[in-house]
Amino acid sequence: MTDPAAGPASRYSAFGENFDNVPTAMVFDAFTETAASLSSRYMRLSDESTTTAETEAWWTKVLALRDAQRDVPADDRAALIEHIQRWRTELKTLETRARG
Repeated sequence: MTDPAAGPASRYSAFGENFDNVPTAMVFDAFTETAASLSSRYMRLSDESTTTAETEAWWTKVLALRDAQRDVPADDRAALIEHIQRWRTELKTLETRARG
């Protein structure tokens, strides 16, 4: 089993940024999986934090992500795709930051 915090790669990464021919149900699955990956990354960063303030900052991001995920209607393709793209960018940024 793949660690969801390992990065933005997923079974949906083959779609890239183009979801034109992808059913909305699969777009929603990609949305959910991307949110789970990002949430897992935030939680790991929280666990690795050395200060209370840093821990709280990462948990604030976890909660904001959860709220954003709940606010997007499952049938709003444009919003789902926009969030997927935003969250993939954030995952890539965190991955780059971890390397460097």
